[in-house]
Amino acid sequence: MSRSHRRRRSRSSKGSRSTTDGSSFLEDISEDGGEGPKYEIKTSKIMGRYIVAKKDIKPGEVIISEEPLVIGPCTDCKVQCLGCYKDLEKEIRLFRCSKCGWPMCSKQCPGIKKHHGHTEIECTILQECKSASFFNYDDLEDLRTHFQAIVPLRCLILKTTDPERYAILMDMESHNEIRRNIPDLWALNQSRVVNRIIKHWKLTEFSEEEIHTICGILEVNTFQIGQQGINIRGLYPTSFLLSHNCVPNTNHTDEEDTYELTIRASTKIQEGHPITLSYAYTLQCTSKRREHLLENKFFECRCERCSDQTELGTYCGALICPKCDNGLVLCDNPLDFDSTWSCNNTAKCCAGYSISATSMNLLLNRISDEVDQIDCNDIKSMELFLEKYRNVLHPNHYLCLGIKIYLSQVYGRISGYIIQELDEKPLLRKKEICKEILSVFDVIEPGLTRIRGVTLYEIHAPVMILLTRQMESQPISKNLIKATLKEVLKYLIEAEIILSHEPKNSVEGIMGKAARDAILQIKDWEKIVGKIR
Repeated sequence: MSRSHRRRRSRSSKGSRSTTDGSSFLEDISEDGGEGPKYEIKTSKIMGRYIVAKKDIKPGEVIISEEPLVIGPCTDCKVQCLGCYKDLEKEIRLFRCSKCGWPMCSKQCPGIKKHHGHTEIECTILQECKSASFFNYDDLEDLRTHFQAIVPLRCLILKTTDPERYAILMDMESHNEIRRNIPDLWALNQSRVVNRIIKHWKLTEFSEEEIHTICGILEVNTFQIGQQGINIRGLYPTSFLLSHNCVPNTNHTDEEDTYELTIRASTKIQEGHPITLSYAYTLQCTSKRREHLLENKFFECRCERCSDQTELGTYCGALICPKCDNGLVLCDNPLDFDSTWSCNNTAKCCAGYSISATSMNLLLNRISDEVDQIDCNDIKSMELFLEKYRNVLHPNHYLCLGIKIYLSQVYGRISGYIIQELDEKPLLRKKEICKEILSVFDVIEPGLTRIRGVTLYEIHAPVMILLTRQMESQPISKNLIKATLKEVLKYLIEAEIILSHEPKNSVEGIMGKAARDAILQIKDWEKIVGKIR
């Protein structure tokens, strides 16, 4: 089971929307002005270059919207079309480009000869160096590795085709001095990218140092992008300057056809404050986030969330103490990878219960492997997992929350659990799970964020169905009906505002449209209720 709630990215700006619930949150949503950049670039010895708000920025405002310098397959990609990036691994017979011989989806691929697809110059280079002659179609793992050199090659091509873009790219941080001292990483790039380009493809006009630098730039600065099952990476001319924070104040979306990246404010950003995003998966606990950032972005995060034992009161990494009734096992020093974990129950001495960092990592990896074996449509197995570990993991533990995110979305959508067919218990369960998710993400991904938009939409259905069934089965006061409708309307309005920024054909974009339709229905209900005496 994948534990990610996917971070995607999108397109044109939306203006503010008038609402009827009087929410101060909604009054903060502002129209995007055309007054120029909302940010300015700063430099510090610790952070290097970063951007700060040039003025107060309100939730929903577009801060940056730009097309990529280069896009293409991720380092861990599957075999995919070089034009449109469609996954080709399930194809019975791979179609190959008639010139260069690389896998393509078809002769009619929309990405052929396109700027951000399989360009004519790329095709010619791959043809002339006989790159496809090195393919072993009987070894899928080996075939995948060839794709790791595509984006570096596209960067190198810019050197002659677009020197201005190449200069922007080469001005980005590569951390070569750090990466050179990570033998496994450096050797992997040497064998799969550098040697492939210089020794196998004979493109000797490029130096090893130059290619390693580009590998570093891509590792440090790219965004994961893509819609409709597409998984690629993109390098953008300005967005890479956003600094990291484990509680980011922006979110980002990308356009399906142009791959344009749009950075929006999730929360209020005061003038002079850094504009941030998270380079790590916000749902994970501090130790896992910091490990990822050190290994992949080459720095140790010391933000407010990482520095706090409780992760700002969310307890995303906490265990239930096995030795006492109500203690939690927390990291003694979250900024030390080797720190012990101890029970925080000081009121009732807990016999000094503690666990080493090594033992904690082994435990989390073992439970994580168990999570990965669960089918994300298997509600019973997911609920059994939560029951099994209810006395081991805090209810907000990131492994539990990952399961709950899936449950919040599959309750009501899969065979045997269709929303209109659910009885009271699973409807209440769906509502409960959604509230638990929101309570955490209101802290770690606050404001106009995708996971909040999706969860707000998910919670409206059980609340509404429970209300209608109650009205059908027993007398219910007009005030209770109006209060519940107001609650549902509030969920839907905020969900629609958030999800309206998503690409129209994405799951979230479709959900945003459904939220708009549901708002109209609720308002019709309000009119009917208003006439009841």
